[in-house]
Amino acid sequence: MTGQQTPYDAPGRPLRTVDVPGCALAVSAVPPARPGLPPAVMVHGLGGSTQNWAELMAELDGDVDAEAVDLPGFGHSAPPDDGDLSISGHVRAVIGYLEAAGRGPVHLFGNSLGGAVAVRLTALRPDLVRTLTLISPALPELPPQRTALPTGLLGVPGVLRLFGRLTAGQSVEQRTAGLFDLVYGEPGLIPQERRAAAVQEYQRRMDLPYGTDVLVRSARGIVRAYTERGGEALWRQAERVRVPVLLVYGLKDKLVSYRSARRACLAFPDARLLVLPDSGHVAMMEHPVQVARAFRELLARPAAAGSVDGEGDGLLMAAQP
Repeated sequence: MTGQQTPYDAPGRPLRTVDVPGCALAVSAVPPARPGLPPAVMVHGLGGSTQNWAELMAELDGDVDAEAVDLPGFGHSAPPDDGDLSISGHVRAVIGYLEAAGRGPVHLFGNSLGGAVAVRLTALRPDLVRTLTLISPALPELPPQRTALPTGLLGVPGVLRLFGRLTAGQSVEQRTAGLFDLVYGEPGLIPQERRAAAVQEYQRRMDLPYGTDVLVRSARGIVRAYTERGGEALWRQAERVRVPVLLVYGLKDKLVSYRSARRACLAFPDARLLVLPDSGHVAMMEHPVQVARAFRELLARPAAAGSVDGEGDGLLMAAQP
């Protein structure tokens, strides 16, 4: 495939598909506020989609020309031809998109699984990345938080069938509410329209013949990445990243512990840290204004060891070893 782009219809948001080697990715874009804005690409986490970036894309409308991609098998992207849903498989798909679209180098954003994908991509192809923004990145954390164990167990044979039996009597609304409780710091503040859209998307995913399989095999890919050693280890690849990095962590995150922020600050040579006390695992959805402001700070001035910015709703500081 050679990067052919075709329209893709989805309710409420414009999507197109971009053919890359081995798969076709659904891409969501917001028309830039003015010509000449630098390109940005956003990569969602496990079970997510381009919808996860809608609020942050709106906040950065005048700063970047932003696009979000559905990873293979997620959102409106079909699974890859070779069935490879490892982190490296996802990396190859995003690299294929960047090359097909001719958008590099870009400001690259990644959340959770997408954060791990973004780290590996930046280490392998620094020519494609200008800056790196990581929101609760799924970097190896041992031992993981107890609240993160069920997600990791998705990749264990037989566990998903057990989970299916345990939740058989739950409605799609109840299952969606459980997901909100897991990823949001303050789920009670979620607007009703977002809840309704999430229920609709959850049902659509459940109806796909490959939806569960993609989730399980991508979860296994994360678990495998936690065990990689040598030059392929994600933390070693983080050390090779030379672009400016913004790290965003929430103190109420049940999947990625804030304690891993210290290691991340030490691993990336040029990093700044944003701590959001009331945020969970998806800060770009819960606190897009603060994340957008921190990104602008990253662009506006170089990190200076020891500098701190706090405005009551977050803490932004330089994070250099």
